[in-house]
Amino acid sequence: MQLVVARIGRAHGIKGEVTVEVRTDEPELRLGPGAVLATDPASVGPLTIEAGRVHSGRLLLRFEGVKDRTAAEALRNTLLIADVDPQEMPEDPEEYYDHQLMDLDVVLADGTEVGRITEISHLPSQDLFIVERPDGSEVMIPFVEEIVTGIDLEAQRAVIDPPPGLIDDRAVIDSSRDED
Repeated sequence: MQLVVARIGRAHGIKGEVTVEVRTDEPELRLGPGAVLATDPASVGPLTIEAGRVHSGRLLLRFEGVKDRTAAEALRNTLLIADVDPQEMPEDPEEYYDHQLMDLDVVLADGTEVGRITEISHLPSQDLFIVERPDGSEVMIPFVEEIVTGIDLEAQRAVIDPPPGLIDDRAVIDSSRDED
């Protein structure tokens, strides 16, 4: 299975280094020296990582055969793709790869069907499950411990305990205005 692990940003310096936007929780495993990565667009790769370092909080990579700023800049916006065994699990038992969560059935604790995960959105503050409901509408479920109470990969389901109003219209709105 192929997973996007990074996107190449701008060139850094004059010796062929590039900044990368990391899209994996395991950059030391996926983006280490010697790693050979497929690319999108495919015509750019495969690329082999020659060296990497962190500079001012950003990961910088240098690829074999990319020796100057012009060559590095030509790689801008290229996606780096790693081959991952579909059976491989993250080290932390509380972590999951996106492909493991896709198409899971989403249910309430009592078994009531909510829908199916069709997309996972990675936002700066938290991840969101985009869940397609049986009627075709979509609902966004924050992937946080307080709401997603369990993931059962064998049963292919995610159990949620949503607050009122997240998946229905039962929200109670308090107002400080006096009722006339």
